[in-house]
Amino acid sequence: MKICEGMVLRSLAGCFIVTGDGRSPVDFSKVISLNETAAYLWNEVKDKEFTVDDLTALLTARYEVDEATAKADAQKLTDTWREAGLLEG
Repeated sequence: MKICEGMVLRSLAGCFIVTGDGRSPVDFSKVISLNETAAYLWNEVKDKEFTVDDLTALLTARYEVDEATAKADAQKLTDTWREAGLLEG
């Protein structure tokens, strides 16, 4: 999977939000916000193909979390991103 082209992560008043880059026809009828961990993962995988296992590895490398918990969190995050229309593939 890959983050859709035209999606940009921005920091605004201490929060992270996903917006369109202004060049792509993206319909934003709602604001998509990310916490610090999700923003970290976004920045690590933007512009490249990734899997849930890739996100799991990033989580276990950076945080003190066991692999099963990291994988469950990575799966939940990708499901959320997919439902919000942020992923392709």
